[in-house]
Amino acid sequence: QVQLVESGGGLVQPGGSLKLSCTASGSRFDYAMGWYRQAPGKQRELVATITVGGIANYPNSVKGRFTISRGNAKNTVYLQMDSLKPDDTAVYYCNIPTTAGPIWGQGTQVTVSS
Repeated sequence: QVQLVESGGGLVQPGGSLKLSCTASGSRFDYAMGWYRQAPGKQRELVATITVGGIANYPNSVKGRFTISRGNAKNTVYLQMDSLKPDDTAVYYCNIPTTAGPIWGQGTQVTVSS
């Protein structure tokens, strides 16, 4: 059973940067992975995805500001977030889509505020 653990959230001023990490434990690491976020009162939304081969995709809301990458061991995925805005405030979740249903981490809070 794969488990995901996120870290790296916190409080940052507008225009600042944060780097989130997600480490997967389990028997296999050859998954596509992604980051989602959920702000209070809003639906969970996609932030970034990365394939096993390293191809990344982003929605327009974060394109050019966020970068997803994989660690050398392939069981870790990072989300570098630059030029953060108050609208980026949310709980950020790591995700692995599987045929048996998505696997989620517990989430890490990101707050962008002055």
